[in-house]
Amino acid sequence: MTHLRQHPKAICSYSGGADSDIMIDLIETARKIAPSLPPVRYVFFNTGLEMKATKDHVKATAEKYGVEIEEVRPKVGIVQAVREHGIPFVSKIMSAGLEGWQKKGIPLSIADEYAQAEDKAAKRKELSERFPKCESIINFLCCCNSEGEPRPKIQLVINSSKYMLDFIREYPPDFQVSAQCCDYCKKQAAHDVQKDYEMIITGERRDEGGMRSVPRKDNTALCFTETSDGQYRFRPLYYITDKDKDWYKERFGIRYSDAYEVYGLTRTGCCGCPISHKAAADLELIRPYEPNVVKAAWNIFGRSYEYRKKYNAYKEAKLRKEKEAKKNVDGQISMFDV
Repeated sequence: MTHLRQHPKAICSYSGGADSDIMIDLIETARKIAPSLPPVRYVFFNTGLEMKATKDHVKATAEKYGVEIEEVRPKVGIVQAVREHGIPFVSKIMSAGLEGWQKKGIPLSIADEYAQAEDKAAKRKELSERFPKCESIINFLCCCNSEGEPRPKIQLVINSSKYMLDFIREYPPDFQVSAQCCDYCKKQAAHDVQKDYEMIITGERRDEGGMRSVPRKDNTALCFTETSDGQYRFRPLYYITDKDKDWYKERFGIRYSDAYEVYGLTRTGCCGCPISHKAAADLELIRPYEPNVVKAAWNIFGRSYEYRKKYNAYKEAKLRKEKEAKKNVDGQISMFDV
């Protein structure tokens, strides 16, 4: 309530997903308790590839709370964005790294050079000189930072997905990788609508992982922040867990869209987006109810689904070999046991 009183010109992104349902209920319950609170503008960003279940739920939610949820479409839709820039693969971070690698043409062998170098800081500097203006791509491929320090376990490197570098070596993608469809269909559309508002409310949760869980430079408490341009960002659900959501849903009788309640999805997001590891499986849950949406998703993202399937099989085979090798070593008889 305090944030809304202090920053009354507020806009809220409503996706029609479970998190958005909890968020709009919180906001409108607060406004019901304190009628003097200012109204919030709600916006639904229609990417052009949305389930009927989602669109119907957006309308039903607006009626339930007696509010308007405005539909906004991006200037560049998913089909055009994918055709011009590429298809997402695994994650936004992975997509951005692979997109840069493909465009700059940097050889994957720089990862071997870095791994074999005794003076990694010197090698990192030399790579920077050899490939100017490619800092993030070098770090991505070599799994290090700009100082040359190894960073093999952070999200911003290629092997944050196990064996990905080896997989890309053996099976280079035959399509352009990019997550810019998200920028066009969500970020840019949101920026155009939100730029004149004092406070932006979103349903981001840290438990969702990915970029949402990466600490940001401009804050320490991620639920409420002030940006460099003077806007405020309010994420009321940021520290809410999945268990918290389940409790709230049951306690206050929240009904999610048919995508959850009937189709059996556990998350919605952008329909068919390959960033979800369950994208292809989720489409099969949707197929009996909305076959045309499934067909469209496969036409747009199909190559990424197939490539992900190939990567998963590659990773499983590698893990199996690794496990068998470890078992054989552990099972060897020591000469001291004779």
